[in-house]
Amino acid sequence: MSKRTIDSFFSRDPKKKRVATDIVEEQTSYSHHHTYPFPIRNLPRSTLNELKSLPFSPGRQINNQPDLDLLYFKPYIPPPLAKQLFNFLRSELPFYRVEYIIKRGGTETNIKTPRFTTVFGIDETSLFNPDHDDNAATILEAKTHQPYPNNINPYDRYNPRPIPQCLDQLRKSTESATGYKFNFCLVNYYASGADSISFHSDDERFLGPEPAIASFSLGASRDFLMKHKPTAPSGPPHPPQQQKQPQSLKLPLTSGDMILMRGKTQANWLHSIPKRTGKQQQHDGGRINITFRRAMVKGGTDNYYNYNVGKGPVFKWDEVAKEMKEWKTPKQQENHIQSQEQKDERKPVTT
Repeated sequence: MSKRTIDSFFSRDPKKKRVATDIVEEQTSYSHHHTYPFPIRNLPRSTLNELKSLPFSPGRQINNQPDLDLLYFKPYIPPPLAKQLFNFLRSELPFYRVEYIIKRGGTETNIKTPRFTTVFGIDETSLFNPDHDDNAATILEAKTHQPYPNNINPYDRYNPRPIPQCLDQLRKSTESATGYKFNFCLVNYYASGADSISFHSDDERFLGPEPAIASFSLGASRDFLMKHKPTAPSGPPHPPQQQKQPQSLKLPLTSGDMILMRGKTQANWLHSIPKRTGKQQQHDGGRINITFRRAMVKGGTDNYYNYNVGKGPVFKWDEVAKEMKEWKTPKQQENHIQSQEQKDERKPVTT
């Protein structure tokens, strides 16, 4: 007589056969706004439901250095969902390669941003009109929820853009997990290890005192470096062995990780993503960084759009070429084809 395991005494539910009616294809929908260069595709409902269950892992507090206050989620987004989000956002968002001029010692220097960027959001003094149409004001005064006097748009340099659905659900999840509110979403795309961002701190006055910034990493792994800002000595000098210096940090960010920087961190620490040599196989070597912030005044809106959108062309991911390419409207494409045809007609015919 053969022996039976204990599991055999419990009947198992027969597997249900999947029928055609169980499979429902989700209809594609888009986020529309007149400030978008093109409609931005929405995440499918199944992905939105997954985002509502985040974070995947609890945050680990890192505060063992002077003035440092981090909450490190490793990961916040599980790997399968992180991969899906990376591919979706890279394909659907408009990006820019911003150039700007700075003055140093009376000399003007042209700066080319070593990565692709984009931004959405508006500061605390204003809000987007949810009932906007062609005859209504796009932006309302936050205090009154009414249009600005004479329907004047206070943002004359750049038109702010609302956060599209494909990013806004992650913002809501982040607010719920951290307890902080955010009104801006900045997105960086690092095409390869050659793209980088130098040491800096996000301590602009328009963010207010002790700002909280949530930073997500999707795609290829990159090192996140932090170092304390130089501090002036206080009091009488101490022997070198008694002077405790803050140690630098290196956090190897993988796809789905999130770092919340808060408290005195921005005022006292610098952070960077250095260049990485060697070929990266993950995600074609590309990496997306999403940061959520809260700008308090109009200066924040002007700053973010100036340095992350600018006045240059729009870029969009080309799945065939596997790179960002300049995006053109249908009219621009038509003009480009006509221009090429005219050039071909002017070429001498050789026999």
